[in-house]
Amino acid sequence: MTGGRALMGDQMIPHLLLTTTGSKSGQPRETPLACLPEDGGTFLVVGSNFGREHHPAWSGNLIKTPQATIRFQGRVIPVTAALLTDAAREQAWQTLTRFWPLYQGYTDRSGRELRVFRLSPDTR
Repeated sequence: MTGGRALMGDQMIPHLLLTTTGSKSGQPRETPLACLPEDGGTFLVVGSNFGREHHPAWSGNLIKTPQATIRFQGRVIPVTAALLTDAAREQAWQTLTRFWPLYQGYTDRSGRELRVFRLSPDTR
């Protein structure tokens, strides 16, 4: 209804609307996600799936096709996703769990390492 300008929970944690390309269908798939905006215009997002056993579909879509679009505060931004690993993931994870401690609970509940992506604006 608001074109991504306002999502439920924005008062608690920032949100964006992510549009990926479906890994099987090739069709656009929209998902509202909590995010952590970073300096430099990038965003961190976590494939928590609310602590469920499996990774969310949108994270697999980004792995197959990292080019996506986000709506954040009413702006449409083309982005490229990078799945963070090793030291980059650990640094982002520390920041994310300080910002939103529930992520650690989701990790414990799911029994898996949650995927962390950095979405960087591109010039498409």
